Amino acid sequence: MSVANLCHRLQPQVSARTAAGFAEVLRRLGGPLQVAVAGRIKSGKSTLVNALIGRRVAPTDVGECTRLVTRFQYGTVDRVEIVFNDGRKQVLPFAADGMIPAELGIDIDQVSHIEAYLTNAVLQGMTVIDTPGLGSLDAASVSRTEQLLGAAKHRKPDDEEDDEEGSDELDDTSRNAVAGAEAVLYVVTQGVRADDQQALAAFTAATASREAGPVNAIAVLNKADTIAPESVEGSGGDVWKAATLLSEKQASTLKPRVADVLPVIGLIAESAESGGFTSGDAEALRQLSEMDDDILETMLISADIFTSWECDVAAGTRLRLLEKLDLFGVRYAVEAIRAEPEITAGSLRRKLLDASGLEAVRQRLSIVFAARADGIKAAAALASVTALAHASGDPAERQRVHDAIEVLLAKPEAHQLRLLEALTLVASGAVDMPEDLSEEVLRVGSSADIGAQLGKPGAPRADLAAHALERAGWWRSFASFGATPAQSRVAHVVHRAYFLIWQQIREPQA
Repeated sequence: MSVANLCHRLQPQVSARTAAGFAEVLRRLGGPLQVAVAGRIKSGKSTLVNALIGRRVAPTDVGECTRLVTRFQYGTVDRVEIVFNDGRKQVLPFAADGMIPAELGIDIDQVSHIEAYLTNAVLQGMTVIDTPGLGSLDAASVSRTEQLLGAAKHRKPDDEEDDEEGSDELDDTSRNAVAGAEAVLYVVTQGVRADDQQALAAFTAATASREAGPVNAIAVLNKADTIAPESVEGSGGDVWKAATLLSEKQASTLKPRVADVLPVIGLIAESAESGGFTSGDAEALRQLSEMDDDILETMLISADIFTSWECDVAAGTRLRLLEKLDLFGVRYAVEAIRAEPEITAGSLRRKLLDASGLEAVRQRLSIVFAARADGIKAAAALASVTALAHASGDPAERQRVHDAIEVLLAKPEAHQLRLLEALTLVASGAVDMPEDLSEEVLRVGSSADIGAQLGKPGAPRADLAAHALERAGWWRSFASFGATPAQSRVAHVVHRAYFLIWQQIREPQA
């Protein structure tokens, strides 16, 4: 609310254009957190979007739609709106299969993005933004994604500039300043490449200079079932163990730009969560489970063998199983049936969902994003306000906004914002800290769980309270003696964070 009050208070004191930008910031503050799902082309982003939403609505095959940014948000009526570059909108029906049409039948160069409204409970708390793949040969698609992520700034040609005084329309710079997502779910596959790192470096909240970090970014290792366990030391031949170990390795590469990297099998998650897995599929898997072990093992060597082998399960049925579960999912389901012959289709679907790793991703989303949504949105809003004031070109207006933000950040109730700012400064390297202290700052600021914040998960409350108080004292001393001015600013914030944690632990006991 403090950031909203700041916007309301400043609106009469700034130009009409800046005030219009503040109105958009206020609208965003009142809405759900906006999470962009980003990654390289063919990383399975759209499949993961469908799994998160719980409905197969985002096209996963390459087509016109996959070259556009698509925003999935809550609506009382399901509909698709094409938003053109000039602001016009065209309503489209969903395709017969319930998905956004892969081909739109229009010149997509004239399209800004797609808005998909769904009566979906998940979207009441989070707007999910599906982006074109980075690394695509389609430069226009990459440009759309980079603009969304803040890596590019779009300007009209000079002959289209609107310099009309007093206009209450947002100019392009201002529009971009409030158009970016507030958090990112970054999808990688087996190898983290340079453009993955560049994309994360480019991601900003509301196109200001706040880089993606452990507060507003997590990554997932998708297609975990395709990892060859023999290629990962210590996996013991287990695919999921191999994926977990590889995720940990990738996390060390991508941190501190992401809070974590989690393995997931997006295809299985989508099929199990969006209604794609049917009782007919369960029955086909039951028939496969009754086959001779040696024959089934041979069939599961490759997709070609699986679909071409002569057996009682029709080749078309086996092809559909592959499209929904791939070989790993088929094998997992058959083993589950053999272990529990009376298992129902519903229980088998839940087992497949558990095997996909989606629940762990959702829990991490809840910890990293949902629990901190207000703080993340407020930090993004402040970044937008700063960018809007800077874009105005009026030094007095810029100074007025800067002073108001400094006053806001000095208030005790703005501690969460200051902690997010300190975390970003340390994560981006803007404030140089010894490695052990950097890790402590990231830990304290990157989780909503007290045990995780203190590095003592599962410890008794008394131990947590004592540790929080001890660290609060240490950081206060560090801020006063030995720290550089920049380090001292961060240290004061961390000291207060520990003190508030100590108070929070003690309150239930009081």
